[in-house]
Amino acid sequence: MTQSNPPSSAAEALKRLIEIMAALRTPETGCPWDLEQTFETIAPYTIEESYEVADAITRGDLADLKDELGDLLLQVVYHARMAEEQGAFAFSDVADAVNAKMIRRHPHVFGSVEERAAGALPDFWAKIKAEERAAKAAERARMAQRGQTPQKGSDPISPLLSDVPVALPALTRAIKLQDKAARVGFDWPDLGPVFAKMKEEIAELEEVAFSDAASDSAAAIEEEMGDMLFVMANIARHLKLDPETALRKANDKFTRRFAYIEQRLAEMGKTPEQSSLDEMDALWDEVRARDKTGRD
Repeated sequence: MTQSNPPSSAAEALKRLIEIMAALRTPETGCPWDLEQTFETIAPYTIEESYEVADAITRGDLADLKDELGDLLLQVVYHARMAEEQGAFAFSDVADAVNAKMIRRHPHVFGSVEERAAGALPDFWAKIKAEERAAKAAERARMAQRGQTPQKGSDPISPLLSDVPVALPALTRAIKLQDKAARVGFDWPDLGPVFAKMKEEIAELEEVAFSDAASDSAAAIEEEMGDMLFVMANIARHLKLDPETALRKANDKFTRRFAYIEQRLAEMGKTPEQSSLDEMDALWDEVRARDKTGRD
């Protein structure tokens, strides 16, 4: 395998990445797997790479973060290449659009002398976002006329909430939806009523979970579970916490504690499958107590 010298600039490195993607997507000579991909098939990888970036940041692993940011950048280049093949837009259009957006959203930094002197006015963000929504609607209509963005049916959504992406992780989207509604006064004034709502939702979930009357109980349980998770996200928002981060840390803690259970069982010559719940529960209490001692 031949190796080339590292690119001397960010522009050259990005140009090379775009060229590599173009080669991979070139009919006849490209990669068969890459040629088969579509926006829909690549989207899950895009979401996965975003999570891996967040994970590297949580772990403080800058070496890993460098690689994960590269993987995420590849996703942007991939989608842009597929759009270019359809005649919709190219990578340069993506970069130009975000450049323009950043300048437009910071008139107190990039604007006229008067705008810079005025600073970040209280209502400038809402005004700019409204202008961007109108411009995007017009662009979407133009693309639809050219057959580049087939419109898919969906449930109606309020204008206020329309720019909260549906594809966000559910807890993150819940926070953003709640934030939007709170800006127009649709919010509890403090944490007390939110906790009261949480207890109400838990009681409703418990009621349907133990009910065997309705044939559609599964749908009812799912709905009540969703309501409970939504209000839990609201509690996190009022506490100024990111529920995704909190849950990731809880997942990591569970993984670490269960690894302790496996290790202790192995020392006893057993596997989890060969152990009872009481045995594993006792070991869970053991590592939990150790964690609390270490934290104190």
